[in-house]
Amino acid sequence: MLTLVTGATGQVGRRFVPRLLGQSRPDERVRVLVRDAARGERFAELGAEVVLGDLRDEDALGKAVAGADAVVNVAASFRGVPDEEAWAVNHAAAVVLGQAALASGVRRFVQVSTGLVYGTGRGRPMIEEDESRPGGRMWGAYPDAKATAERELLALDDMDVRVARLPFVYGEGDPHLANSLQWAAHWASNQRLHMGHHADVAQGLLRVLHAPGIAGRIYNIADDAPVTAVELHLLNGVEIPAELHERTDPDPWLGIMSTERIRRELGYRPLFPTAWSARDAGVL
Repeated sequence: MLTLVTGATGQVGRRFVPRLLGQSRPDERVRVLVRDAARGERFAELGAEVVLGDLRDEDALGKAVAGADAVVNVAASFRGVPDEEAWAVNHAAAVVLGQAALASGVRRFVQVSTGLVYGTGRGRPMIEEDESRPGGRMWGAYPDAKATAERELLALDDMDVRVARLPFVYGEGDPHLANSLQWAAHWASNQRLHMGHHADVAQGLLRVLHAPGIAGRIYNIADDAPVTAVELHLLNGVEIPAELHERTDPDPWLGIMSTERIRRELGYRPLFPTAWSARDAGVL
């Protein structure tokens, strides 16, 4: 089995690929698509095949998918990029990759998406059957493009497509936890963020990749306890702004996902059920 991973140099990909390589059997190989040869050296040293090219270059995609049995599309573009780029990478390039994979005979395609596709809250944790409802905080080109890509990839005939929706990912030196204060400083004190440690995101992706008989299934991946704005300040070791306690959360279920399906069907159990357990283990 040869698995192609895109987005290998991003925050999620650079932590997922070594774990994929580490659990691979002797007859399993890993290939990564990277734009920068220097950044690909680390993966080559770990045993991965490296293909140079851009996700938006169809010639490079052809080389990347040639002979592959599975694709894990981790690539994403968000936070601060123009809407045009967000659509080009998160939607157009993802769909073209899926089409190239199908034409090349790839049997399994994992589309890595985001819990932000749900949009506004439902008064309960989001489940995979919930439709996308644009609106609310943090909605923009990124989740809209991801939601559209999900629909078009799942509609491809003759290829096993499965989708993994990620939470706010943190841990192992990822700056996302510190970045969270950009928003949390302006939230209500009890406003929550659903997170997932890199170790558990990788665990979930590996389960979605390898599980048989789940074509067309969508899985939420997250930890067990969303953290409040107050906790985000405490985890970052900074003072809690007094005004947090004066604000009201307008949508308390925004971004909160149910993980019942992946737990029941794929046996997922977070290694770090809360950000506090990750803090105590020294893996923030």
